Amino acid sequence: MHLQHARQGQMETALCYFYTDTIQDFKPLLADDECKQICIDSWKYLTERKLITIYGYVIMPNHIHLLWMMNDLNGKESPAGSFAKFTAHRFKQLLTIKDPESLQNYHSKKTDRAFQFWKRDPLAIVISSKKALLQKLDYIHNNPIQEKWNLADLPERYRWSSADFYLTGKNEFGILTHYDE
Repeated sequence: MHLQHARQGQMETALCYFYTDTIQDFKPLLADDECKQICIDSWKYLTERKLITIYGYVIMPNHIHLLWMMNDLNGKESPAGSFAKFTAHRFKQLLTIKDPESLQNYHSKKTDRAFQFWKRDPLAIVISSKKALLQKLDYIHNNPIQEKWNLADLPERYRWSSADFYLTGKNEFGILTHYDE
């Protein structure tokens, strides 16, 4: 199977992507549930406006994985760009209040921004078959139970993933669409 890689802003609409975005320098920013909720809030906004469709996700301590589709631009920017911008802004707000010293860990050397939370150029791979989608969904759901992470004993017991949705149908955050829909 041929895999197509795309840059964040260059994902095409109506194609499903396996998407990975990582926190700068692999810092465990997303170990904080408030930071995880910021990601959920952004996805909720984008799904409610039908700009994205999410088929699967996991929020790990220092990265995220998504199976998603871009449906339309959010104004002039891609939904992925909107997600990165919104979450970075909210991370900065949260850290300013909660842990101002840790904010220094995210100082940017770039002239166009003071802080950098997400690594540049997240991975986006077009999913070209149901088999590939199911393989990536399995990978996403099993990420939290890997020995390296040990975040749950079963995939469906990790709250910050779509595993429970596919087992029980429960869509806790209201952001998921079943891949068969």
